[in-house]
Order: sequence, then structure tokens, then C-alpha cells
Amino acid sequence: MKRKLISALLVSAMTISLAACGTGGGSSDGGEGGGSGSSEGGHKLTVYAWDPAFNIPAIQAAADDYKENVDSEFELEILEQASSEDVETAITTAGSSGDYSNLPDIVLFQDHYIQRYVADYPDAWTPLGDVDINWDDFAAEKLDYSTIDGEHYGVPVDNGTVVAAYRTDLLEQAGYTIDDLTGCTWDKFIEIGKAVYEKTGKALLCMNSDGNDLPYIMMQAEGVSQFKDGKPYITENETLVTIVEKLVEMAKENVLLMPNSWSDYTDKAIQGDQVAGVMNGNWIIPTIEKVAANSGKWAITSMPTLEGGEGYASNGGSSLYITSNCQNVDLAKDFLSYTFGGSTTTYDNALKKGGVISTYAPAGETEVYNEGVEYFNNQPIYADIVEMGTHVQTVEQSDYHYSARNYIGSAIVNIINGADTMDALQEAEDQLNFEMGN
Repeated sequence: MKRKLISALLVSAMTISLAACGTGGGSSDGGEGGGSGSSEGGHKLTVYAWDPAFNIPAIQAAADDYKENVDSEFELEILEQASSEDVETAITTAGSSGDYSNLPDIVLFQDHYIQRYVADYPDAWTPLGDVDINWDDFAAEKLDYSTIDGEHYGVPVDNGTVVAAYRTDLLEQAGYTIDDLTGCTWDKFIEIGKAVYEKTGKALLCMNSDGNDLPYIMMQAEGVSQFKDGKPYITENETLVTIVEKLVEMAKENVLLMPNSWSDYTDKAIQGDQVAGVMNGNWIIPTIEKVAANSGKWAITSMPTLEGGEGYASNGGSSLYITSNCQNVDLAKDFLSYTFGGSTTTYDNALKKGGVISTYAPAGETEVYNEGVEYFNNQPIYADIVEMGTHVQTVEQSDYHYSARNYIGSAIVNIINGADTMDALQEAEDQLNFEMGN
């Protein structure tokens, strides 16, 4: 983690994670020139963000809130990037050259990568220090990413809390309800999944095989990580071995559908109406909702666990960070603390305009968050997601999260195809150790 990383390696390693973190298309308007921070004093800030349908409307909602209620002269220039990778590359380029003058005042940055970048390029960032935010109002798991050596660096924007979403009409055909899947064991889940497939021909769960997030989120629901004391924790991790065995069983019993790619997962499995359930970060909800004919037929709940009881996890997400090039740090801190640090107006409008759900607990109490969502049979899913997020356990994180995901995912495919479980997991552990330089 402490080593300087080659930009090309970073770009390669991160590309696979973009879809799961709200990345979107668009021109990289801030890529030439206009990315530098604002002048000292004044009422203007600049920020990098990348998704015109998700996080950019949320950040604009914050700017509108601050302008209306705090500073009528305030201006926030959002410099749209093509993807989160562009932001990471900008930090890498600035840090490698030691020239931070082209960075904006603030950047939106992926949670899973921020600790690596703070370690490798400490001079790129401005810690938040004594900013006026009640951190106890945020999900502890979310803050675990942006709190480094006991100091806060980022302010949360979105919520990666995992939802277990199910087609209630298909469950009913098999003789079950969503209550049967709430707090159940994975063995019970498999039993229900077999019945659903027999009655409907649809799998109860799906995940793309080339970026399988299920092992991670299933382990997090157990309070376990694939890392221990900074090193891979795979073959000696009894929880992980058991979870892998459950996933292999699900795949063989038609309970788990494993498309080959992310696009096959979203476009064919989910939007192609091939499955009766989806389990991922709540950012997957807009993908589910694209099938208009299924409106009113879905509901969400918590995850199963190995021994039974409701499971909670988080997958993906981003926070806002002040760069060292910010010439008006006081304004940047005040903007972040007032808006995403505690304004339910910001969060209400971020939800309405961009579909961004908060980890800020008081947001879950507003009228907007508690409105029933027609597609989910009028369940107040946004308030439910915020509440679920407060239960997510913190587990050891690593800069090599996505590498571990890919190696373990490949092992699962190999086991399904006949490889020995422990041999396949040993190979995954060896590959990860090699990449980490252990």
C-alpha cells in the first residue's frame, strides 16, 4: 500500500470496478485546463464528478441548497469526467509529478481506492480537521474508508448498502413470501431457490462471473474479510471456504445464474427477466426498475447468513475530498459540512434528482425518504436502505479489494467446472500474494 504505483497498473486494475460504482458516460470537460482550483477567497469552488445521471445531480442539489440557504453568491463548477477512472488518473498524474496545480478544489473519489491514494500521494489531500460534522450520524462502515490514521478526509455522498431484492409474485408461485427469505440461512435460501426454479424456471440469485461480488458481501454479512492483518485470508478462512461451497452449490442447482459479463448481468439476466432475485449494492435498483412490466412485483429485504439472522453488507460508493490545490479551504469545508455533512434538503433533492441514497441516518426520517415506491409495491425502500446501512459491520479493507474479488471469482468458476475447492482457492491466494509482493 505504501509503494508508489504505476499509473498504467492503476488504470488497468480499476476499469473493472467502474460499473459497480455509479460510473457514467459523458465528456471529460475538466480534462484540459479547467480543472484547477478556485482563486483564494471568493465564492466559487470546482469539483470533479463523473455520472450525469447519478452523482452529478446530487452534487448540484448540494450546490443549490448552499446557494439558497447559506451564500447567495456561491458558485460550484462541476467538471464532468468520463468515469471515476479519470479522477484517479488525475491524482496519479499530479502525485507522480509533484504538481497539484491542475487539480480542482474537490474531487469525488471511490471508497475502495481512497486509502491507497492517500498513502501514495499524501500531499494531494487536505484533511477535514475540525470540520463541523456529527460523524455519529453516518454509517460506521462508510466512514471506515475515508478515515485514515484517525483523521477524516472525506464526506460521504452515496450509500452502497446491499439490498436483497426479490420478485414476490414468483416467490408466491413457489409457495413462499419475502418473509421466508428475511433472516434465513443460506441453506434455507438454497431450498427456496430450488423450489422457485422448479416452478418458474428462474434463478433466485444472479451475479456476473467476471466480477463476482457475492463472496465479499456474504463475508461482510458474517463480519469477516478476505484480508487479515494486511495479507490475503483465503485458504485458512473457514467462513470464506464455506461461502464458496454454498455459491458452487447454488450454481449447480440453478439457484444462482452467473452471466459471463457485467452487461450480460444487467442487460440479459436482470432486464431480460431471467431471475427472481438480485443481491447487490442498492445502486442496482435503477437497473431492476427498467423492466416496467414488473412494477409492483418486487420487494427488498436484508441478506441471509450462514447461521440465520439478518445480514447486512455494503458494496461500492464514493465520497467528496478536498485537494491540496484548494485555495479556499474554509469555503470548501463549510460547503461540505453544511450540505452532505448534515442537510436533509440536500439529501432529499439528491434522491429526487439523481437517485442517490444517503448513509446519513437523519435523512432516512424525512418525508421524501419514507414515501412508498410504486415499483416496489409502495415499500419505503429508501428509508429501509438507510436503516439497513446502520447495521453494516466494518471489516478489514485493502487496496487490493478488486484483485481479491477477481481471483476468488475465477476460483469459483474453476470449482464449478470440476477443480478441487482448496486447490482453486490456494491458486487464488498465491496469485493475490504475488500481486501484493508478499
